[in-house]
Amino acid sequence: MPVLSFELERDEFNQKLGMGFPQGSMVFIEGDNGGGKSTISQRIAFGLLENEYDVTLISTQLTTKGFINQMYSMDYPIASHLLKNRLLYIPVLPLIKASKSRIDFIERLMGAEELFIKKVIIIDTISALIKQSADTANALELISFFKKLTGLGKTIILTANINDLDDTIYPHFISTSDIYLSLKLKPLGNEIKRTVMVNKFTGATSPVGSMVGFRIEPNVGLVVEIASVA
Repeated sequence: MPVLSFELERDEFNQKLGMGFPQGSMVFIEGDNGGGKSTISQRIAFGLLENEYDVTLISTQLTTKGFINQMYSMDYPIASHLLKNRLLYIPVLPLIKASKSRIDFIERLMGAEELFIKKVIIIDTISALIKQSADTANALELISFFKKLTGLGKTIILTANINDLDDTIYPHFISTSDIYLSLKLKPLGNEIKRTVMVNKFTGATSPVGSMVGFRIEPNVGLVVEIASVA
């Protein structure tokens, strides 16, 4: 199975994660608020685009303007990818704010075929998108839908705050994912140490770091600090 590289010369993030995600993987990235989920998904998206992969990014966090500003603040210039339709950016923050009582987000998500045309689909964050409507039955239906897509060669990348989901739901996302990463925060003096913990990585063709330390710098983006090889 081909590996989708999100390599950028300026950092070693792709190298520490097996030189990329195997095509057809379901990737689950969980972490608390402020843990770096959006930054990680934005870094992966930009790296994939720079390596000639088309991406759909569905965001519950940022408007289109906010997303563009955020990307350029990290020196991830995505204007050309947007103009060439290589990147489809879908902000759902206004919809969520206006429809907190909606219970049909899962059904609407699965019915929006145009969101799943590109090779890679990133949803940041899936927990915010479905927390009003998720129960075990329809969560399993959504996971089954994602697995069918991966069987067709699509790569699905989901970020989540597991505190947003019922304890009976999030273990299903973890158990069915091919790659499971968790983001950890640890105060260290006046700074916050951020780490990607690699809990599961199926189909790797190169060594995968068990821990990838990183920081986020203005005008630089994600900077890899340390990692140990599993």
